[in-house]
Amino acid sequence: MRLTILGGGGFRVPLVHRALSGGDSGIDTIVLHDTDPARVRAVQSVLAERSAAGGPALVVESDLAAAVRGTDFVFSAIRVGGLAGRSCDERSALAEGVLGQETTGAGGVLYGLRTVPVALRIAETIAAEAPDAWVINFTNPAGMVTEAMSSVLGDRVIGICDSPVGLFRRVARVLDVSMSDAWFDYAGLNHLGWLRRVLVDGRDVLPRLLASDDALGSFEEGKLFGASWLRTLGAIPNEYLYYYYFTRDAISSAQAAPATRGEFLMAQQEAFYSPGAADAAGPDGGAARRWDEVRREREATYMAESRDAAGVGDRDAADLDGGGYDRVALELMRAIAADERTTLVLNVRNRSALPGLDADAVVEVPCLVGGNGAHPLAAGALDPAAAALVATVKATERATIAAARSGSWRAAVAALANHPLVDSVTTAQRLLESELAALPELRAVLVAD
Repeated sequence: MRLTILGGGGFRVPLVHRALSGGDSGIDTIVLHDTDPARVRAVQSVLAERSAAGGPALVVESDLAAAVRGTDFVFSAIRVGGLAGRSCDERSALAEGVLGQETTGAGGVLYGLRTVPVALRIAETIAAEAPDAWVINFTNPAGMVTEAMSSVLGDRVIGICDSPVGLFRRVARVLDVSMSDAWFDYAGLNHLGWLRRVLVDGRDVLPRLLASDDALGSFEEGKLFGASWLRTLGAIPNEYLYYYYFTRDAISSAQAAPATRGEFLMAQQEAFYSPGAADAAGPDGGAARRWDEVRREREATYMAESRDAAGVGDRDAADLDGGGYDRVALELMRAIAADERTTLVLNVRNRSALPGLDADAVVEVPCLVGGNGAHPLAAGALDPAAAALVATVKATERATIAAARSGSWRAAVAALANHPLVDSVTTAQRLLESELAALPELRAVLVAD
């Protein structure tokens, strides 16, 4: 089979390659496509060293249509505007006193505005050149982008995220239960979901975890949200809900930090992607070693500002192996290609899984996966407060997609202003003006009206 990776120069591509090379994936050719040739060369250096022991053949293709033509699977992992755009989103938002995180709040809307038109063009190209391909979307904001692409590709585009399975692993470790023996009742949107039950032998063991201060204090989400709040919720939220439940704390911590996440990643990856780094390819070049050093630092500092604000401390060593998106994507691909039935938490069209949202709304819920794709399982209603937040954020996602499609400045202001983490229309207007002045990728989307 043939796999095309869009964003082939992305920093996480070696993780995908490692997963594909570690077993019988069925993939014999990987096509790397990226708009930045220098980034692809840097990633090729890592893959060339790793491919000494075998693995799929590598092809680099600069033309999108040629890259996807006749492919079986597409991994879409693009970043429109690059890390410079992410850093601009973060700084513009923080200057206005609101959250600039790349998927949540103003940052997520701004990122979505410039990403959706590109994602739609990609979807249209895939529909024309590889109509039988399955598209696995890594691109953030994952739920929003998957929903936009589904308007072209239908159920053949599936969004993935490693946050839910990371939460499940941590909870399973604390409860001392096997992942394979438990059912994790999780529902919501991407980066906006709740683990409501953990069933083992038909019994919910989550109350046992919620009742123990020691247990709650032993893993990341327990430290992040605190025992009292988790007992109030009666559930374990996705880590990104920290930005909603502790908004002021998160903003203060981000403003006090010496660098935003985007700025940190730009500085961290500068040496890896610098001109000449790719020339170190070869068995003794050290590109793979340098990449792994950068990767481990990247994983160790994930959501560092929120953990600092909550006094969480360093990440658990078990969360630093980088096996997240890549493993979920590989499981999903294998299940579809070989019709191996499995259950994964994915971003798919709702159908009737989550009450309160319509059939085409992309949600993040457990899905039964096999040769016919991913089918959401009935999740049951969220509690009223969670359901209201999900409905509001989904409305914002859809308003952002509509604004990106129309190119309307006024519609973009409305999408920003309607997000629950943006505090006024004036703030939304100033944010958009600042971003338009700084980012040509956004100017290519929006026009004054």
